[in-house]
Amino acid sequence: MWDDHRQLNRIAAVLYMLAALGIAYAVLMVVIRLPVFPLREVTVAGQILHTTREQLDAIANRQLRGNFFTLDLEAARRSFEKLPWVRNARLRRAWPDRLEVVLEEHEALARWRDIGLVNTYGEVFDAASASRLPVFAGPENAAAEIALHYVAFRDALAAIGRRPVEVRLSGRRAWQVKLDDGRLLELGRQDVVRRLARFAEVYPRLAKQLRDTVYRVDLRYPNGFAVRFPGLRWGERPV
Repeated sequence: MWDDHRQLNRIAAVLYMLAALGIAYAVLMVVIRLPVFPLREVTVAGQILHTTREQLDAIANRQLRGNFFTLDLEAARRSFEKLPWVRNARLRRAWPDRLEVVLEEHEALARWRDIGLVNTYGEVFDAASASRLPVFAGPENAAAEIALHYVAFRDALAAIGRRPVEVRLSGRRAWQVKLDDGRLLELGRQDVVRRLARFAEVYPRLAKQLRDTVYRVDLRYPNGFAVRFPGLRWGERPV
């Protein structure tokens, strides 16, 4: 091979090309790190109701490191998503000196026990809210299931002018719903939506008979339900 001048010339050409590419890459890395490409503007879009300007400024000033080229977009995204109300953040560079951020905030659906909030996706997140929200309680990782059932319960009760203020799922998978008038519904473990619909059908007549009496309704019977009044045991006053 060493006597083949054409082969040697081709090898030399390849080596020169690789060297040139290496030099060009090194120069490029030096250039993009120069202060001539700073990020001068961060724009934030999205329906932002809870995240404050001060929180966004803190991220921009303390967490965004590098210039237009060297900024780590993934690390920057994680920084924005650490804010209490931010569910999702999307970032992109906009030439020549701008970073565009689109935020999706959590929409609070309920409170999760006494440790946080539940969004409309059934996800638990750590934030504070002064809004009147229903309370969910149940086993770990049950928030999504409870959120799904809550929507069905809420829609069924809306027809009779009532709303659920607490929804609880026991460790045995039994459902319990507290209404805004203080009354408690025991739905059991099976056919819970159908049982609630059955209660909604007779509620107008029941409400007229019982008026403002606080009671507990046991809907776990196959063909009816029982009402428990303060100071009475189950079965003493069936309805």
